[in-house]
Amino acid sequence: MGGPSDPPEGTPEGAPGGGEDEYRSVVFDESFVRAARIQEYSARERITDHAPAVRRSPPRRGGGLSRQALVLVLLIAVAFGTAVYMGARNSYRTPDGERPAEPLRMSVVPLAPRGEVPGTADVEALYARSPAARFRAGAEGVPLPASRSTEHFSADQVVAALLTAKDYLVRSSLDPGVLTGGETRPVRVLLDSGQLDQFDRSFDRPAADGRHASTGWLVRFDPARVKLADPGIRVRGTMQAAEADSATLEVTTDHTFAYALRPADAGRDAPASLFTVRRELRFRFDRDDLRLHQAELVTAHVQAGPLSCAQDTAGRLRPLLAGQTAGKDGPAGTDPYATRGAPALCGSLATGAQPKL
Repeated sequence: MGGPSDPPEGTPEGAPGGGEDEYRSVVFDESFVRAARIQEYSARERITDHAPAVRRSPPRRGGGLSRQALVLVLLIAVAFGTAVYMGARNSYRTPDGERPAEPLRMSVVPLAPRGEVPGTADVEALYARSPAARFRAGAEGVPLPASRSTEHFSADQVVAALLTAKDYLVRSSLDPGVLTGGETRPVRVLLDSGQLDQFDRSFDRPAADGRHASTGWLVRFDPARVKLADPGIRVRGTMQAAEADSATLEVTTDHTFAYALRPADAGRDAPASLFTVRRELRFRFDRDDLRLHQAELVTAHVQAGPLSCAQDTAGRLRPLLAGQTAGKDGPAGTDPYATRGAPALCGSLATGAQPKL
């Protein structure tokens, strides 16, 4: 019997055996012959069946994908298509009972002094002789009220809403980096994502239109003109939470902040003056906001002074400092034909609101 590389019937007579045959490299082995697509019939087959001299071999099943592999690929494709379709549908759905974030409505009212702004180098005396004498310093001036559950929200959820509102007040009114350093991220991260475009626009292009004043979102001084004379800002106010509907909690806050300020280039012996900001804010929370420690700021009403009525308060606050006056500046003009913008407002800072020095 021939070896693996010999013809099926063995080595032809007269031909040298073994690997010495010079034609061995062109002799096809049995596996090659069986794999051929066209095969010759034997002499007996041609005599018996009158068949043609050759026949076509059936195709081999070794090549290509098996039926199981094709089915698996099809199932994967169907599953992937279904996932993409469901994701596209759900990404545009608003959960039942939840509303998209509304734009913040704001007003910033400057309060002009009636005479010179009082001042002294003794910051403690400045506070002690003002209405802020009994205010507490820093975040201690923003205590949480007693809270309880509502019809659709647990006590823990109510506390979460109050804590987020307090964090917003502390970061936007007491953080030195926000007040004079120009930082915005500590406040921005607490906002509902639906309000971020409005927030960014308010700092990129501030405008006194009731929608895009950066001073409606936070307290922001012009660092080229003023600096904090005391980091212990005095605060007093109130907070309360209530259920607006089955899917929404609301927190309302009303706080007055007293800042001791000096000129930006002045030393510690320079007179300091008191600047007062009253902020009335209303926050809204859905369950996603509570989970993410974020809030939707719905309204912000701000009164601040001493300021000149002629100053633009949309971008930064530029307080009048010790010894300065508002002069004869009156409220800025209002164009009744203008199609955009809120009416210019200005108030008078009561004498009793100033330190008695």
